[in-house]
Amino acid sequence: MTVLNDVAQVSARLSGGRGCVAELRGIRARALAGPGGEATAAQHARGKLTARERIGLLLDPESFCEVGQLRRHRATGFGLEAKRPYTDGVVTGWGTVEGRTVFVYAHDFRIFGGALGEAHAAKIHKIMDMAIAAGAPLVSLNDGAGARIQEGVCALAGYGGIFQRNTRASGVIPQISVMLGPCAGGAAYSPALTDFVFMVRDTSQMFITGPDVVRAVTGEEVTHNGLGGAGVHAETSGVCHFAYDDEETCLAEVRYLLSLLPPNNRQFPPRVRCADPHTRRSKVLADLVPADGSRPYDMARVVEELVDDGEYLEVHERWARNIICALARLDGQVVGIVANQPQVLAGVLDIGASEKAARFVQMCDAFNIALITLLDVPGFLPGVDQEHGGIIRHGAKLLYAYCNASVPRISLVLRKAYGGAYIVMDSQSIGADLTYAWPANEIAVMGAEGAADVVFRRQIADAEDPEAMRARMVKEYRAELMHPYYAAERGLVDDVIDPAETREVLVRSLAMLQAKNADLPSRKHGNPPQ
Repeated sequence: MTVLNDVAQVSARLSGGRGCVAELRGIRARALAGPGGEATAAQHARGKLTARERIGLLLDPESFCEVGQLRRHRATGFGLEAKRPYTDGVVTGWGTVEGRTVFVYAHDFRIFGGALGEAHAAKIHKIMDMAIAAGAPLVSLNDGAGARIQEGVCALAGYGGIFQRNTRASGVIPQISVMLGPCAGGAAYSPALTDFVFMVRDTSQMFITGPDVVRAVTGEEVTHNGLGGAGVHAETSGVCHFAYDDEETCLAEVRYLLSLLPPNNRQFPPRVRCADPHTRRSKVLADLVPADGSRPYDMARVVEELVDDGEYLEVHERWARNIICALARLDGQVVGIVANQPQVLAGVLDIGASEKAARFVQMCDAFNIALITLLDVPGFLPGVDQEHGGIIRHGAKLLYAYCNASVPRISLVLRKAYGGAYIVMDSQSIGADLTYAWPANEIAVMGAEGAADVVFRRQIADAEDPEAMRARMVKEYRAELMHPYYAAERGLVDDVIDPAETREVLVRSLAMLQAKNADLPSRKHGNPPQ
């Protein structure tokens, strides 16, 4: 077949200019068709789309411009010299999403199982370099079997080039990894270096060592999805930020995320016209949050009430659910929201919540997204597991991220804010630009009951009626040090506001802070806690 094609190409070239154009059209047709209908049918039978079908869903219609379509590998041995398909198993190029430029590469599983070889890697390197130079987001549609074993170490070196560019682009352009098939071994580290990871349930997996290796080394029996499926990474490991049931929904959500992000770190997220009045009062907020600090409620409903049209995109929705991280808009301006979730573990900070929020804060700061922090936190989660797991250094990640952030930062204490967790959650003392509180707030070192047990321990022990004395001391401590205006009187809270006016206060504050310019000390880079 290859000989016949070569003869046809020579004949076309000998027939003049028109023949050359015909030859080009024939080559392009073969490149676009890929390995043929049988391979496409097999891909569809797996519940997966082809690379070009995925790109068609991601980008605006007719906007895709392909780069390196005619690239072919030059490897020999193991029969590779007889198999030299165009594209070499990856489709690369750029297009638009809602009219804004986006670069993309998509593995074609139908060609070499999407495995990465030297030419394949070179195409990805080029498109990554182009994205960085153009200052535009990069989306990778991953569906590959790892390094192309037949090409040996050259394939591994290709991954090294990708990792190096992922790191160089970090914090410069948004990088989004969409997992639409298997991703094993070193290949999994590229998504881990990007800003967001999307996965599709049942068809995508990520792991360093597969089930066969796990079985051989540890004797554990596990399926591909049980080891590294979307459910595992969205709920247990935290590797995956978003998980969906099908590729169409997944790619639609990637488009939505891109609409909330700037093209690069030198620009601001796109602002849209908002029909939701910024002066809208939310009387329901006072009822959503119980005055009793021990009663749970759904913080997501508070977020929904505050943001434009109740719409927001929650990041890591199923992992570390005791804290909410979300992108939303206020009066058309994109904001990042970090909020304790009292429905889960009473909203405490633990290892997972600290890591989740720290990475989100860093992402928002990198891409000029203002931060709003909603506090209702009883402290850090106590326990041997937390201490031995390194809650000190993990909690310090969130502290470092907030202290290092130079974007506009507004914090709001809804109900309680105790101890070190209050300080870490963007208190005024670590650099919040504006700090507000609702009238029922309690800002203190700890709850009144615990404080009374420490401060008045002797009086309670010596009393004729210890319980009555304890109750009196709790009441006294709360009246002296935990009344709603204690922090405001000392300048630790800028204002105590009516919950119904929260949306208007936040919008006006953001408008004032829009031109904020915070100069950081000159340094090569910080050394954040690990």
